[in-house]
Amino acid sequence: MTFTDQATETLPHDMTTAAGLAAMALAPASGSRRGPESGFGTRRASIQPGNAVPLLDVTIPVHNGERDLEECLRRLHAHLGESFPHSFRITVADNASTDGTLRAAERVARELHEVTAVHLAEKGRGNALRTVWLGSPSPVLAYMDADLSTDLSALAPLLAPLISGHSDLAIGTRLSRNSRVIRDAGREFISRSYNVLLRSFLRAHFSDARCSFKAIRADVAQRILPHTLDTAWFFDTELLVLAERCGLRVHEVPVDWAEDPDSSVDVFQTALSDLHGMARLGRDLAAGRIPVPELRTALARGPLPQGR
Repeated sequence: MTFTDQATETLPHDMTTAAGLAAMALAPASGSRRGPESGFGTRRASIQPGNAVPLLDVTIPVHNGERDLEECLRRLHAHLGESFPHSFRITVADNASTDGTLRAAERVARELHEVTAVHLAEKGRGNALRTVWLGSPSPVLAYMDADLSTDLSALAPLLAPLISGHSDLAIGTRLSRNSRVIRDAGREFISRSYNVLLRSFLRAHFSDARCSFKAIRADVAQRILPHTLDTAWFFDTELLVLAERCGLRVHEVPVDWAEDPDSSVDVFQTALSDLHGMARLGRDLAAGRIPVPELRTALARGPLPQGR
C-alpha cells in the first residue's frame, strides 16, 4: 500500500460550495436501502476491508505545530501498525501554518508511506476536518490533536463499534467516572460547565464535546458535515448535536488524558466562541435552516424488529 506525499489537495467543485454540500447531504446514499442488513435503518452494515482504499483515515489538524508533529506521526503510525488489523492512512491537515509544519509533515510522509499531508490556506480545525473528511475515500474517519494528549490505547474501542455497524459516531470522554485525567482545575471547571450548558440549552446527551478524540463513519459524515458551519473549535459540538438530533448513535469511550502544559489554546476565548456557537446553532435549529426531519428520515435507526 503506497500513498503519495501531497502538499496540496483540491476537492471537486461541488464539495466546495454551500449548495453543492447541501445537495450531497440529502442525496440518496449509493447502494443504500432500508432493512436489517442495510447501511441505514434498523442496523448499520459492518465495514469490510478493501484492497485499494485504506479502511481508516486519521486526520491530524495542525496549525503551527512543527514542534510536536513528527513525534506524533511516528508514535501514531507505530501504534496503528502494531495494533490495527486493517489498512490505514494518517492525514496531516496543515491549516495556514506559518512555521515548518508542512515541511515536517512532508518529511515524515516521504519515509512512512501511510502518511500524507494536505495544506489548507484557511485557518481553523473545523474547516480542516470538514474538508479532509469530505474528500477522503476511507469508510472510517477519525481525528486527534498533534500533542496526543489522549492515550492511544483508547483508539481500538473508539473504532470497533463503527466498523461493526453498532454505532455511527464515537467520542472519547474525559468526564466519565472511569476516565483518568490530569489537567488544570480551571480548565476542568470550564469543560464541565460547558457540557452542563449544552445539556440545558441544546438538549445534548453526550458527556464531553471538546475531547479531541473522535471518529465517524464516512457514510454518515457525508450526510451530516455539509450542514455544519463552524470553522474552528465549535465544530465538534455542532457535529455531535446534529448527530443526536438526526437519531444517530454516539458511542462514548472513557479515556486517559494528560493536558499538554505548553498548549497555546486560549481557553477563555475558546469558551466565548463556544457560547456564540451555541446561540447560532440554536437559532439555526429553531429557524429550520438544517433539514433535521429529512436527515432523520434518511439516517435514524428504525425500531427493532418484533421478537427481539
